[in-house]
Amino acid sequence: MAGVNIKALRLSSSSIYVCLILFLLSEYVPSVTSEGHCIWYGTCTPDKVKAQGKNTYCQYDGPPKPIQEASRAVIEQLCPEYANGPVCCDSSQTDVLKSNIQIALNILDRCPSCSDNFKRHICAMTCAPNHSEYLKVVKTEPYNNETNRILAIDYHLSAAYMEGTFTSCANVQMPSTGQSAMDLMCGQWGSASCTPQRWFDFMGDVTVPQVPFQINYKNGTEDGLTPADPKTRPCNEGIEGQPGCSCMDCAASCPAPPAPPPPHRPFSIAGADGYAVIMAIVFVIFTTLFLSGVYCCNTPENIVDGWARAGERRGGGPETSPLHSHRSSVVSEGNQEMTTNPTSVGWSVDQPDGATGATFFERLGAETETKLEDFFQWWGCLMASRPWIVLFVGLCAIVGLGFGIRHMQVTTNPVELWASPTSRSRYERNYFDSHFEPFYRTEMIIITSKGLPKIEYTDDDGKQMLFGPVYNSTFMLDVLNLQNKIMALGNNSRIEDICFAPLTSPFRGPVTAGDCAIQSLWGWYGNDPDEVLDSLEDNEYLRRILECTKNPYTCLAPWGGPVLPGVALGGFLAPGEPLASTSRFHEANALILTFIVNNHYDKDKLKPALEWEEEYIKFMTNYTANEMPPYMDIAYTSERSIEDELEKTSKSDVYTILVSYFIMFAYVAISLGRYTTCSRLLIDSKVTLGLGGVLIVLASVVCSIGIFGYAGVPATLIIVEVIPFLVLAVGVDNIFILVQTGQREPRRPNETVAEHIGRTLGQVGPSMFLTSASECTCFFLGALSDMPAVRAFALYAGVALLVDFLLQLTCFVALLAIDTHRQNANRFDVLCCIGGTKSEAGGGEGALYGLFRHLYVPFLMKREVRAAVMIIFFAWLCSSVAVAPHIDIGLDQELSMPQDSFQLKYFQYLNKYLNIGPPVYFVVTEGLNYSHTDTQNMICGTRYCNDDSLTMQLYSASRMPNISYLAQPPNSWLDDFFDWSGNRECCKYFESNSSFCPNTGSSCKKCNIPLVGPEQRPSESDFERYVPYFLQDNPDQSTCVKGGHAAYAQAVNYKLYNRTRADIKATFYQGYHTVLKSSRDYYSAMRAARSVAANLTDMIRSRTGDSSVSVFPYSVFYVFYEQYLTMWPDTLKSMGISVLSIFIVTFLLMGFDLFSALVVVITITMIVVNIGGLMYWWGISLNAVSLVNLVMAVGIAVEFCSHLVHCFSVCGGDSRVDRAATALTRMGSSVLSGITLTKFGGIIVLGTANSQIFQVFYFRMYLGIVLFGAAHGLIFLPVMLSFIGSPVNKQKLANQMLRGKEVGVAETSLTRVSDGQYYRQYIFDAVRA
Repeated sequence: MAGVNIKALRLSSSSIYVCLILFLLSEYVPSVTSEGHCIWYGTCTPDKVKAQGKNTYCQYDGPPKPIQEASRAVIEQLCPEYANGPVCCDSSQTDVLKSNIQIALNILDRCPSCSDNFKRHICAMTCAPNHSEYLKVVKTEPYNNETNRILAIDYHLSAAYMEGTFTSCANVQMPSTGQSAMDLMCGQWGSASCTPQRWFDFMGDVTVPQVPFQINYKNGTEDGLTPADPKTRPCNEGIEGQPGCSCMDCAASCPAPPAPPPPHRPFSIAGADGYAVIMAIVFVIFTTLFLSGVYCCNTPENIVDGWARAGERRGGGPETSPLHSHRSSVVSEGNQEMTTNPTSVGWSVDQPDGATGATFFERLGAETETKLEDFFQWWGCLMASRPWIVLFVGLCAIVGLGFGIRHMQVTTNPVELWASPTSRSRYERNYFDSHFEPFYRTEMIIITSKGLPKIEYTDDDGKQMLFGPVYNSTFMLDVLNLQNKIMALGNNSRIEDICFAPLTSPFRGPVTAGDCAIQSLWGWYGNDPDEVLDSLEDNEYLRRILECTKNPYTCLAPWGGPVLPGVALGGFLAPGEPLASTSRFHEANALILTFIVNNHYDKDKLKPALEWEEEYIKFMTNYTANEMPPYMDIAYTSERSIEDELEKTSKSDVYTILVSYFIMFAYVAISLGRYTTCSRLLIDSKVTLGLGGVLIVLASVVCSIGIFGYAGVPATLIIVEVIPFLVLAVGVDNIFILVQTGQREPRRPNETVAEHIGRTLGQVGPSMFLTSASECTCFFLGALSDMPAVRAFALYAGVALLVDFLLQLTCFVALLAIDTHRQNANRFDVLCCIGGTKSEAGGGEGALYGLFRHLYVPFLMKREVRAAVMIIFFAWLCSSVAVAPHIDIGLDQELSMPQDSFQLKYFQYLNKYLNIGPPVYFVVTEGLNYSHTDTQNMICGTRYCNDDSLTMQLYSASRMPNISYLAQPPNSWLDDFFDWSGNRECCKYFESNSSFCPNTGSSCKKCNIPLVGPEQRPSESDFERYVPYFLQDNPDQSTCVKGGHAAYAQAVNYKLYNRTRADIKATFYQGYHTVLKSSRDYYSAMRAARSVAANLTDMIRSRTGDSSVSVFPYSVFYVFYEQYLTMWPDTLKSMGISVLSIFIVTFLLMGFDLFSALVVVITITMIVVNIGGLMYWWGISLNAVSLVNLVMAVGIAVEFCSHLVHCFSVCGGDSRVDRAATALTRMGSSVLSGITLTKFGGIIVLGTANSQIFQVFYFRMYLGIVLFGAAHGLIFLPVMLSFIGSPVNKQKLANQMLRGKEVGVAETSLTRVSDGQYYRQYIFDAVRA
């Protein structure tokens, strides 16, 4: 990403020459013969010197001369203080003065006070009549027999002038590069280290190519000379009534910056974490009240609500009234009941309305339960009666729906996965890509050393310096060799065909490899190894490193632009240290090669780049494995690498996923059977049935994918990897409950297999329906999420669960009937054609069921244990609530890559060594007329521009990088266009057809754009005509440094009308973020940039009254990090919708049972909150992947809660404790053996996955979901039900009693009653002695 920082510096190729030109202005030197005399007059330039672009002056010891008419116009324009004459310069000197000083003024004229100050010492040196008072000739050589030419002078200049001029010019900006003018004009020192003396010394240095002779600037009075002391003015004071320089170019013009907002302080109370303190107080209060209630207020019978007491007063008895009696019936675990005295209570079972004390909702709930039981009993009997027909029809449906897989589309593009198509970031990205070209493609190599020592170097001041080991000469030469090999890659596509070459144009011919903008340390050496090999003594080659890191504009790379040290070097900043021009670049621990490749909105144009990148990756893979020197370590990437590695990751982990699923399938197949004797082992096993159940789960996933394949809804890898896990969790739980309930409910006398299965389904069907309906509703409502991956997951999961439930009620019931017939016929499982012995099937209960019934449940239901459980779980909840707000938001890039991926190593190196931030573009949408002065003043940053203009606000924001995350002010094409149009040497056209001609075209005609108004800008018509010229003109070091092609060719979107007029649409202004490391840095930078853009939008709309114009920031990472700005609200919204849907479904399907619905919601909420605590302690961040898992956790948590709560609601007993014990005994073993143990084995395998995202977000979170769900469902929930479970539904119990009488249950067992073709079998197990 950092490599694209070249874009802001494209103009800089010519910028260095500007500083050199400044010295050309000093090409005039006299000797001191007498006071008030000249030391030169006229030019004496040999041809070989003139060929170098330099001019020297003739020595002259005489009085000044009258102004020549050919010189008058120039002197009046540039040096009006000498316009009255006489002067020490002729017309040839003023011609040189005019041509050379103009280049400097192109940079400094943004601040007229600065440029005026600057001109004064140049004019005093060139034409003043009293040279000899402050100029001294120190070296000459003969020019001809009569005249000498001057080679060196001493220029005595007052310190006050030097300081005043420097101060007025120190902040003048170069908008095209985002740099200060002093970065270009102060040589190796750059703006950060520049001082007045260093600035003037550099301008007089003869080694600078365009300085013709040595100028030694002095501010003393030696040699009897008096330092010249021209008058200066501060930059905030204008010239002749004009305004002073703008804030961008003059710090003195800036208003006092607003006080920075106070730093964010975490919520605290008395110095401690505020959330922890509050939750500690809540825990203490709850514990005190709870223990007081348990040990002081609770009765032995645990009668806790008025409903039960009211029932007793009406003659019923305790909580289970009206059925409760001291001579209660005795119920066996097989639902065989011996009735002792059912009518001893206060009402008769013959009463038609059941319990006279039942409320309306109790009667409604009982009726709902009865209808559901009747329906599922009838349905189960029907499906089991014709199993083969059911299976055939089910298979046809599966094949028909599954055929839609051929239309399935899988989305792997991260943008399509995590950013909503209607999101702001997606809209802004599409707007940017469609109006400008997409952001560049980046190929980057980070190279570090292994085992090399640091390098000692002594600078000119005798200071000992230690350079980083990557500056070892051999190491550097190996890096150059690698760079050259990469540049030579490609057969069909070569680097010159795809690279970003900012300084090329149609007038320069085809692009060559040398034109490609490569950011490499070797650019400072011209990619020439001899520059190092010839300077190995005393490590003198390191001098170039010091010079170029101080000011990269003095060391232009072969492609014509600078190599920024922050891009080419890495590892020189301490954590939290900002990048600055004074950073310790010589301590770098990494060299970085960055190759910039053009990107295209038209994807068909990307084929050459994709082919080259593929070859580049193959080369780097081979190089790092076989050719890399042992003292070198490399991390590399290409633009396509992330998507390639994600696809590779999915394929590499498919085996881990398959092993996980196989373990779960095998467990289900083996565990469904009840094994009693060895002789019946192969008969009583249910491998075939278990595999059938697993196939039904997979079939439901296939149908879901097929349905959405027909609908054209794209799938994601998350769907393929996660939904089978989810559906298996839910489906297997229902399978275990159905099969194990049937095993514990033996067939009654004269009961057929179909009737037995129907009776079993009638008992558990309502519970299965409740959980499935809750989960489907939860996921369907979860599809309201704006995040595409979450929405697609919710839709696919909801349909898969619905299909799974339907297939369980049809195909699995049919399979169960077939398997039961096989077992009754004593045939082997799997090999059903082989028969076994005719021994009777062993009875008794399963081992796990017995463990629950005899050990676990009695222990858990002890009062002390229950009290401890409530306190422990509430403490757990409080601790999770306290840490949940501190969960990190984001997704580290490293987690998305497998551990053996080269991309993972690159992400690690990027975070460790990269020391520059990503580019940011502030885009102004179309709707403004830029040719109007008012609009220009609203945008620009130079004189006459509004104080709150766009450029000024962005500049002000960049002065507070810790708040705005802007490292440097964005560049402004408009400001540079004004400067370009004011330079007569810039704008040219072909006279034959009036088309654009580059500024270097010697045969072209100058535009001579007239400047109008006090602002001295082009008129509206000229603006529209010449903006396209500016955007096509490359900067040139000798004539026009402000050409806009390199820096702004893509920054201005315009359309031509009438073939010559430009209608400007959208534009952007490019800056750079500060160094960003963590996810928090990235989304905080985006939030800050949007805040700045919002202020700009308000400013523009308030001035124009046009609400259609807006400003927005854009950077390549925004589309991935926007989700984190609203991650907590999105998470709470998704969780709230899911939990609310479960509450509503539970409330309705359990007959408006408010208690049961609340208990389910409370337990699920606790599970999710405690998973949040797990995320904090186990380092799992909150992001789109974990949000999907949290939504899934809500669905799976239903399985741990609803079955038990439903069973509790229909159980009878003396108290809630008895009812909770009964419910846990009946459902606990199925929940444990079903969803818990099934998932546990598969989850453990996920921990061995190669992908880190699997290890963190799947293994850790899935393990937490299953273990926390089991703990809450099997420990906390029964205990909570024993305290605040729903009161017994009197009407339900009355209905069961009436059913018991209807089926003729007397003193033996429950039997079946036949009524024609309709079979109605009732369950009479709610009353427990």
